[in-house]
Amino acid sequence: MSESSIREITLAKTRAERHQQVRDLFPTLDGTDCGFEGGRAAALRALARVDPAAYNRTRNHLNGKVSRLSPYFRHGVLTLAEAAHAAIKRSGSGAYKFVFELAWRDFWRRVWARDGDAIEADMERAKVRIGDAPLPKDVANAQTELACMDSFVRDLRETGYVHNHARMWFASYVVHHRKVSWKAAADWYYGELLDGDRASNHLSWQWVASTFSSKPYFFNRENLERYTDGALCAQCTKRNACPFDASYPALEKKLFGAEASLR
Repeated sequence: MSESSIREITLAKTRAERHQQVRDLFPTLDGTDCGFEGGRAAALRALARVDPAAYNRTRNHLNGKVSRLSPYFRHGVLTLAEAAHAAIKRSGSGAYKFVFELAWRDFWRRVWARDGDAIEADMERAKVRIGDAPLPKDVANAQTELACMDSFVRDLRETGYVHNHARMWFASYVVHHRKVSWKAAADWYYGELLDGDRASNHLSWQWVASTFSSKPYFFNRENLERYTDGALCAQCTKRNACPFDASYPALEKKLFGAEASLR
């Protein structure tokens, strides 16, 4: 990109104008507008919109009142301490869950600061047998025919952002159902994220895999339907052959066999 082109984008007055200029300069660019406005002022406006009480009640739902502050944390325009102090000032003890989740991000960062590149490999022995397969093309291209997983991948590739609960479901599917190497999946996922924080990303994948937790994370269809209001399952061509449609004990046996002792 030429210096004059950069200057043109910088001088654009509105977000829509900047977005169109990027499209004009890069006509083959994939994806859509990510929906986030950059900069310190935008970050502070986003922080002011956070409702800790609503976050506490609804954060696990895909349409819940999540903060959407993660890109600002990732790119250094907002600190975790600022967000925590603002939430406590606004809601007092009602901000507990919001601050608790910020603490997880801080924890991941501290582990990375302490251990460096060690987070790129198993931090602990896996508690169940996990796979080492490469990421399948049908997963990366949103062609699994599972409406939920394909939707999550489209969100990732088109906007660079995915709801945290969807990230957990997707990681569980990839690692435990498809037996993909958590490292291969985490590297690919990190490269697609707008809010890609290596510590949060890689250590969260390890948490799902059980190489940085006491047990693997997995879910069933009832859990997914509850927090998506059934919208994704209703449109799924595999809804009558859903790999997640079982009780937790049945899924545990299917995924991990006699190795697992999770309850």
